[in-house]
Amino acid sequence: MQSLEIDCELVHDILTGFVRNEITKFGFERAVVAMSGGVDSTLSAFIGAEALGADNVVGVFMPYKASSPDSLADAQMAAEQLGIETMTVDITPMVDAYFENFPDANRLRRANKMARERMTIVYDISAVRQAMVVGTSNKTESLLGYTTLWGDMACAVNPIGDLYKTQVRQLARAIGVPENIVAKSPTADLWPGQTDEGELGFTYEEVDKVLYALVDERRSAEDVVARGFDEAFVDRVQEMVRGSQYKRRMPLVAKISPRSIDRDFRYARDWGR
Repeated sequence: MQSLEIDCELVHDILTGFVRNEITKFGFERAVVAMSGGVDSTLSAFIGAEALGADNVVGVFMPYKASSPDSLADAQMAAEQLGIETMTVDITPMVDAYFENFPDANRLRRANKMARERMTIVYDISAVRQAMVVGTSNKTESLLGYTTLWGDMACAVNPIGDLYKTQVRQLARAIGVPENIVAKSPTADLWPGQTDEGELGFTYEEVDKVLYALVDERRSAEDVVARGFDEAFVDRVQEMVRGSQYKRRMPLVAKISPRSIDRDFRYARDWGR
């Protein structure tokens, strides 16, 4: 099985060039990033600041009343290290106002609402600042479907979307993201004590090895099990990938015309060139 180790210098150069090229080719110069204090959003902010310059990046903090003060402190520390502009928007009033109508809403509904509320704020700020939204979802989360459609998945460009969580940590350490951010337990910070790995029931280090074998190496589940992984674990991961495919693509358009937008409108001549 191949290693999940990456050439951090090369990947860093590719990702900064990607952000710079993709944002500026549409006439934009600025970026906005939702910063949670976690390693993913911090890494995206670091890449954005290097690609566009710190003066052209806005970091947005959007705590909820149950959010950990440590998360906000970590986000502020990272932003100060980068020298980027920041904004803080408390999402408690709008989220609580909505759920006054649905007091029995479970944690999943509340979590999804918070994620989508945050993204509406980020996109509003992007419109005011004429800035493109830089994404913060990694490859592990996307493959497992451990993301909110039209919430944390929403963005214009995503520099870390092809990096597994373990690779995000490698790159973050290599480019100077504070170690306390890199090393802490990943959390969406939706309620006290909530962690990603606690909800999922496995560690990112464990699942990344299985995902890499299934997706990048294109091995069968049987082959992965033969390499020493638990069969039930491999089957569960495979089902999570299959069951969340709808989250990883744009909405399907029923094809009627010769040139439908979601599958045919992609060539240079479609742009008048």
